[in-house]
Amino acid sequence: MQWPESAPQLPCDQPGCNHWFRNLSGLTKHKCTTHPSFSHPPQCFPDHAEVLGSSEEEDPAADRTPLLPEHTFDSYQAEDLLNLEHEATRAEYVGLSNRLYRNYHTGLNARRCDARGQFLPDNAPPPPHAEKTPDDWTPYRNQLEFELANFLFTRAEMPARKIDMLLDIWAASLIGLGGQPLFTNHTDLYGVIDSTRTGDVKWDNFTIRYTGEEQGGEPAPWMSDTYEVWYRDPREVIHDILASSEFTDSLDYVPYREYDASNDQRHWQDFMSGDWAWEQADRILSDDPTVAGATLVPIILGSDKTTVSVATGQTDYYPLYLSIGNIRNTLRRAHRNAVVLIGFLAMPKTTREHASTQAFHKFKRQLFHSSLTRILYSLRHPMTEPETILFGDNYYRHVIYALAAYIADYEEQVLLSCIVCNWCPKCLGHCDNLNKDALRRSHEHCDTIIKELEFRQLWDSYGIVGDIVPFTNDFPHADIHAMLSPDILHQLIKGGFKDHLVDWVKRYLVHIHGKTEADKILDDIDRRIAAVAPFARLRRFPQGRHFKQWTGDDSKGLMKVYIAAIEGHVPKDVVCTFRAFLEFCYLVQQNVITEQTLTEIDDALRRFHLYREVFQNAGVIDSFSLPRQHAMKHYHYLIRQFGAPNSLCSSITESKHIKAVKRPYRHTNHFQALGQILLINQRLDKLTAVRADFKSHGMLNGSYLSVLGSTTNEMHGQHHSIEEVTGTADDSEDQMASYEEESERACARNVGALATELGVPDLPNLLRRFLQSQFCPNDSRDPEDIPYHECPVYEGRIRVYNSACSTFFAPSDLSGIHGMRREYIRSCPMWRNAGPRFDCVFIVTDPQAEGMSGLDVAHVLCFFSFKYQGILYSCAVIHWFDHVGDGPDPATGMWVVHPGYLRHNLRNTAVVHIDTIYRAVHLIPVYAAHNINSTDIRPHRCYDTFHLFYVNKYADHHAFEIAF
Repeated sequence: MQWPESAPQLPCDQPGCNHWFRNLSGLTKHKCTTHPSFSHPPQCFPDHAEVLGSSEEEDPAADRTPLLPEHTFDSYQAEDLLNLEHEATRAEYVGLSNRLYRNYHTGLNARRCDARGQFLPDNAPPPPHAEKTPDDWTPYRNQLEFELANFLFTRAEMPARKIDMLLDIWAASLIGLGGQPLFTNHTDLYGVIDSTRTGDVKWDNFTIRYTGEEQGGEPAPWMSDTYEVWYRDPREVIHDILASSEFTDSLDYVPYREYDASNDQRHWQDFMSGDWAWEQADRILSDDPTVAGATLVPIILGSDKTTVSVATGQTDYYPLYLSIGNIRNTLRRAHRNAVVLIGFLAMPKTTREHASTQAFHKFKRQLFHSSLTRILYSLRHPMTEPETILFGDNYYRHVIYALAAYIADYEEQVLLSCIVCNWCPKCLGHCDNLNKDALRRSHEHCDTIIKELEFRQLWDSYGIVGDIVPFTNDFPHADIHAMLSPDILHQLIKGGFKDHLVDWVKRYLVHIHGKTEADKILDDIDRRIAAVAPFARLRRFPQGRHFKQWTGDDSKGLMKVYIAAIEGHVPKDVVCTFRAFLEFCYLVQQNVITEQTLTEIDDALRRFHLYREVFQNAGVIDSFSLPRQHAMKHYHYLIRQFGAPNSLCSSITESKHIKAVKRPYRHTNHFQALGQILLINQRLDKLTAVRADFKSHGMLNGSYLSVLGSTTNEMHGQHHSIEEVTGTADDSEDQMASYEEESERACARNVGALATELGVPDLPNLLRRFLQSQFCPNDSRDPEDIPYHECPVYEGRIRVYNSACSTFFAPSDLSGIHGMRREYIRSCPMWRNAGPRFDCVFIVTDPQAEGMSGLDVAHVLCFFSFKYQGILYSCAVIHWFDHVGDGPDPATGMWVVHPGYLRHNLRNTAVVHIDTIYRAVHLIPVYAAHNINSTDIRPHRCYDTFHLFYVNKYADHHAFEIAF
């Protein structure tokens, strides 16, 4: 890779200054002119006792955006800038048109080496290794055998008896031909899978029992029980991840800082872009400079109890997961093998008599930490002494590990950080007043005060459980308080939104209106939620929010529509509270977070704290000392440390539960099921690993039948053109990749018939004006002023479609193709047998403007295509919507639109090319502006019944980035 010499490499060390320079002379000139000083005394940098916020009092009602705090968290301020002249920073331009550049750490810079650990020149080829022949399918005999094993075990998840039945039928069908099926029975199939060596990390176990002193009297049953913990060596698991060709192109080998080349604003995205990775590299090099050139591998852990069976007796498991920070966020969120199951922790149980005793609670906590220490023990030595590991690009590198982050919900964080419930695991704020700014926790601070204070004082004043030793104390450079990552799912979606705000609204209505009237209002809110128009990936609530069992997806879906449903029933400050909270949630979920985004996050948090006072002033709640809501204060710092938080959310481990625990459990006989779950996971990992290996060698290019067919065709000299396969060029829709070919309507075949079907009598003239705009794009006249006789006429055949596919770029991702999104826009007379569905879309009307200033909203009436003078046109008939006002609604933050009409109450319709469609948009009625009985409203009639709508920027985080 070529490193551009012109990329800025040297940072200004002044707090709050983000300027970078290409050489030392430029830096010196900048400091002399912009920051004049005769001397530069050493700066004092914050330690664990740094204050999270300003201690100065400020007016909470001040309507201003707080300044972004000085870069007290940016590690580059602690660098010795006097040595910058001797230590050049590697720089690389990335992204489209060199819009971004990265500065890479020069110490732990992932130098390549050979198997003996000797460093190689930068341009050296990979060390020699045994090449795999294209027909080597070991342990399978051929591709067909592998594809069948993978299908039966991974895709179909077929139980053993059904596999035997299928293979028996197959064998019977081959008797007359003298053939045999690929496998004799399920035992044969499992034996081949088990013989796979790729991805083979075996399960092991150890037992723990209570060894402390027994209290007086008869000992409790839990004291004599033995607790079994199953695990896989995490070191071997990481070796497999690093060696997998599946992740080769999705690994960040070196800590880096990313900046916008146009304004030098810092960007945070993947884990290695955060300050933690850079600071950890500095810390490791400071302790041992001889490790220079190694690769830092941050270890990310996650654990959470999960229930697999309730109706037949509650069955719980306690899985432990592992990932590494080198893997990019998009891959970690993709539910692939970037997150690996490495253990099942023990869950001690005892009688009711002893379940609440202090001794049992202490034992459970220490059992948890002791188990983690034992499982991770193999990583301890290579945290200080690098080991040489083979990577997926066939190069060796020195690797040094570090415990980096832990994904956990609040209850798990309390257990991990050894604190008292209702205290914050990240800071020393008192549980009775978490709103007050406080110092950060750290293991040095905890160790110090534990030596000085009594256990009761630790518990009451600091919320510390002083008689438990956290597992991180056994590993270098590890601090459990610093490791705890932000948890969007449980802190914001389930906690702040569902458990707090939605419940507060209900309590507010009861408090103000009384129980009877409040129930009527809540029923109306439910009807409003149920009447919302359908939209891609929008969860439906036919009965509103009146259900007992909430899932994370339910809460996410309700967040998208709730603010419009409550408007008119609650004061404006309540609506503003929801707006500020939703904006905070959507900002922290962005794939790329900039310094400007952090400023907006701070502002949203300030407004949320300001407007939520309405609930306390009304007497609905007594205190805001809520740990999960309080956690919002830490997001700014944690984003700087770990990058975008959407890759460290417990939703990742929740999703992994399904694949690694719940589905395997369903395929066991439920008797001592854990051993069967372990075996199923081991086979799944082997199939995934060997598939990636085959794919990396080019052995899985298409299905076996397609490969066999292409070979046969080559043997017989057969070659087919597209026209021969799909028909004539006139009938082919290969050029219309934006349409679903299978969704063609069997209805109107010409413009006149389509005009009658849509109720748009002027459609022929609209089509003529469309053609005029296509043939004369530079015509300066207003299309409405062009006489029809000057416009082309088309009276031929058309094809009508039920849907189109939109592929658009998510604005927050400037680094590559990660932000590409694909969605279907529907325009069909019947959708899922419930009624018609005609989506709304964003039309690009000013490509140079940003947000809604360059977009208009339209209701799609029909998609169709036709061919004129040899050119294929893909079009849409739309009904324009007009903006209301010059900006978004101040309470909800959403733009307001209404259907556009011409003279004589005719719809303002047009024919547009589908290339002008950016993506689908979701509209929510402004319910407070309509005097309509919402009982009669159906979702598929929503856009036809109401006349005033919000542009729902909360429909998904892509819409949030667009509709501003």
